Amino acid sequence: MNTNDIRITLPASKSMSNRWLMINHLIGGHFRINKLSTSGDTRLLRQLLTQIEEGGGSGVYYCNNAGSVARFLMPLLAITPGHHTLTGDERLCQRPMAPLIEALRQMGLRVDCTEKEGFLPVHIQGGIPIRRTVSVDPLLSSQFVSALLLIAPKMPEGISLTMTQRPTSRPYIEMTCDALRQAGIEVRRSSNGRTYYVQHIERKPKASVISIERDWSSASYFYTMALLRPDLRIRLLGLQLDSCQGDSATDAFFRLLGVQSTEVRSPYRSAARSITLQGPETKILNPKVQFNCLDCPDLVPTFAVAAAAAGVRATLKGVSNIALKESDRMQAISTELQRMGGKVTCSDEEMVILPSELHPTEPVRTYNDHRIAMAFAPLMLRFPDLKIENPEVVDKSFPEFWQQFDLVLNNKQ
Repeated sequence: MNTNDIRITLPASKSMSNRWLMINHLIGGHFRINKLSTSGDTRLLRQLLTQIEEGGGSGVYYCNNAGSVARFLMPLLAITPGHHTLTGDERLCQRPMAPLIEALRQMGLRVDCTEKEGFLPVHIQGGIPIRRTVSVDPLLSSQFVSALLLIAPKMPEGISLTMTQRPTSRPYIEMTCDALRQAGIEVRRSSNGRTYYVQHIERKPKASVISIERDWSSASYFYTMALLRPDLRIRLLGLQLDSCQGDSATDAFFRLLGVQSTEVRSPYRSAARSITLQGPETKILNPKVQFNCLDCPDLVPTFAVAAAAAGVRATLKGVSNIALKESDRMQAISTELQRMGGKVTCSDEEMVILPSELHPTEPVRTYNDHRIAMAFAPLMLRFPDLKIENPEVVDKSFPEFWQQFDLVLNNKQ
């Protein structure tokens, strides 16, 4: 190990943490979860699950701007006796929920939209599902599928779930299935990959310890830093290349830009891993890159900013749903890059970053979106006076981001 490596501590995976919190709640808290995410979304989910446990059957569940939390809780509340209201902030109430609501109604569960059909807030009358067979459109979010699979162990006959289209972010559906299997729950998938079968849990699993992987989404911002500071070696502690997280696609994209990553194992502990990043030693040889982001849409802000900073032409495909995230990310990325002199063209299915010369702007607007803030932050390595608006927004997924970022920013190697 190079003792001059900048050692970065990443948070635990928010996606894995939230799935295990749901599973643990549904099967009675049999697992001890190590390295749980400290993200605002995970803290919120823990709080709301405690509220369900202590609420006596009814309550109002406020999900702030956490789409995954709202989508995971909706099916859970639908099978929890009582009258429940599920809602969130203004942006969350604009994000699509119709496919999940329709799927729950197919199962005979009562979910009523109290303002606009297909959106939060909803009133839920918890009950027992009448049907175990359901279909769902996963194009807007794979979380619709994961949310339904997660409640299957508590359904009297399990669930048979068919996707009507190819899903966005399929690796995160497989992450859900892997977690269920690890919890001792039978999960099968049809030969065509469209239908999932999850069994009712027959007996309580043996208590065991679950360790959560480090978060690849959070790692992506340090890849951009390595790109901009090739004189540094950045070491991402605890991260592993062979991950079930869809955002591990970070490595493949940045290899196109010349960033090399090397996995390192401790000679003393076989499970201890880290990844060392080294930026390109020479000018990027491939001035045109193309990447399909359908399975990793949360990485689009990172990829777009990195490509603009590298001065390459990058075509990012599979971006149709990024306008439906915490902000309209298509608009946010385009607007902020253009304010800095970048050139961006967008269509429903792709975003193209054209070579340009960036200059600092004041400040970078974040649209109350954690991923916009963190995607643009590495540009401070090139423009030291650059400011990021509303920097505390990173708490949603990476509360310690600025402390870890400063380890790179303040390194004068």
